[in-house]
Amino acid sequence: MFRLTVRLPAAGRQIAVRASALRALATQAPAPAQRKTAPEAVPSSDRSAFPSASTFENELSRSNLESPAFPNDSDYQDLTSSHKGLAHEPFPEKVSDILLAPIEHKDIEVKPDGMLYLPEIKYRRILNKAFGPGGWGLIPRGPHTVNNKNLSREYALFCLGRFVAQARGEQDYFNEDGLPTASEGAKSNALMRCCKDLGIASELWDPVFIDEFKSQHAAHVMTVNNFNNTRKMLWRRKDRKFAYPIKEDTASSSYGKK
Repeated sequence: MFRLTVRLPAAGRQIAVRASALRALATQAPAPAQRKTAPEAVPSSDRSAFPSASTFENELSRSNLESPAFPNDSDYQDLTSSHKGLAHEPFPEKVSDILLAPIEHKDIEVKPDGMLYLPEIKYRRILNKAFGPGGWGLIPRGPHTVNNKNLSREYALFCLGRFVAQARGEQDYFNEDGLPTASEGAKSNALMRCCKDLGIASELWDPVFIDEFKSQHAAHVMTVNNFNNTRKMLWRRKDRKFAYPIKEDTASSSYGKK
């Protein structure tokens, strides 16, 4: 018996191999299609950048935390809601004398609308003198709230570990770039309002004192705005001058002018 041997050229063998490989792939079950999943969202805890929103998250809210800030401190209290020490007893006489001391007239400022005020740094100095640096503090009691170009936030004042007062501070702003500055202004405004309960600068809410101070130390004068030439009666201290672009019209008569 004869054996017939057929020799394929090299090109023919390559074609045969490729054809067999394609047949093998065709007989295999198709692999299940993998479902595309959206990338896992990464929670963001940094909300300190003041986005365009109507409210801001309260950084000290315990409701968003799984455990207290000081789990090993048995004396820890959540000061964002505590009223510890309220009306427990008067502060020492030395402290009270500092808080209730009359305000020096040179520290009182006059707004253009005639309102008297004490710069917020003066309140801080009085608190530092009475309780010492670190002996008092402001605790946020809620988130920032922004409405109609006005930012506000609730704060509580604690002195020597005792709740003293709570007030909402506010500050106007013109655009979103000014929100961080407005937040600091709202805090200072809340501090001033809380200090009323300690009797600091109480004269500034006394109508008799206000009238006497303005008659002796303030002037109501006609002014001109150099930008638009508008004229308006404004208040100033007698020992102060208006800043540009406001210029006093010295030819006009005024009430209380020196």
